[in-house]
Amino acid sequence: MMEVRYEVDRQIAEVLGKAADEANDASWTRCREILTEFSLRPAKRVRAALLLNAFALTRRRPGLVPELYTFGAAVELLHTFMLIHDDVADHATLRRNAPSLHLILDADRAVVAGDYLFARAIEVMLSARLTHAAEVTRYYLQVCRETAAGQYLDLQLGRVPLSHVSLFQTMKVAQLKTARYGFVAPMVAGAKLAGASPEDVQSVERIGRLIGLSYQFVDDLIGLFGDEKVAGKATDSDYLEGKRTFPVIAAYIRANAEQKRHMDMLWSDPHPSKVQEARDLLIATGGKAATERVIKSTHRSARAIISKMPNVDGHRDFLLQLLNQLSVRCA
Repeated sequence: MMEVRYEVDRQIAEVLGKAADEANDASWTRCREILTEFSLRPAKRVRAALLLNAFALTRRRPGLVPELYTFGAAVELLHTFMLIHDDVADHATLRRNAPSLHLILDADRAVVAGDYLFARAIEVMLSARLTHAAEVTRYYLQVCRETAAGQYLDLQLGRVPLSHVSLFQTMKVAQLKTARYGFVAPMVAGAKLAGASPEDVQSVERIGRLIGLSYQFVDDLIGLFGDEKVAGKATDSDYLEGKRTFPVIAAYIRANAEQKRHMDMLWSDPHPSKVQEARDLLIATGGKAATERVIKSTHRSARAIISKMPNVDGHRDFLLQLLNQLSVRCA
């Protein structure tokens, strides 16, 4: 992971540094400098690592192609673009232990800066000297469309009563918004770049979906119960934004009539003074415990599939370690 972070960050700095000064304007130049600093904040670079990992696993022989790091950097720029837009939509104030971009600039200019990252990421993907790069870029654009749908559904669910939201809908949002683009896409992209068989592509897609759902449900718990210093982002914003996440709906369907009335009141008018009250209800109704059980179940299923794969150059072990890190993150 340290090697991936170092090389991907180096590539991101190069990609953003050598871009043309489109506007030939001092304010735009400064915006690009801010955007570069934001993109290079310390991050795990999990998506780039998954791309490289799936490439090696499905290629079934050791060694990586250097251009993969460039493609991985583009994947991370795409991720940063989505984080910027996500923070604007969620009114989030913290990202990677520092102010969100829309607080450094403003919401309008942050959205435009995010659009610039999107265009730059796709440009880099298409120009990568890799077999199947164009095909994989088209695949990523399809995933971006699905992610937009997931984000829309997430925002839409926040506007309806808890009683009108199903667990299936929260799963659908988690699948479209996080699992598909954050985990399935980089693994499928890595496999496709390696020229993998349809069976291998299907296997990494299943692994990515399970890890991605697990990651999102862990993130849902962190967004309600986490430590802000550890998470690097606000851990009361999910409640304050009235998000209908899996733990919330799992709690609501298990709640008795009185608890349902209490939850309806809390989530219809979220207030900072009510955060602990909301947390206590999610624990009392069993919503938190139910989410933890689903996380364990997805871990077991993912582990079973990963364990059957060949350990090419230690890449199978990497995926198992990633699952363990998710467990620690949840704890």
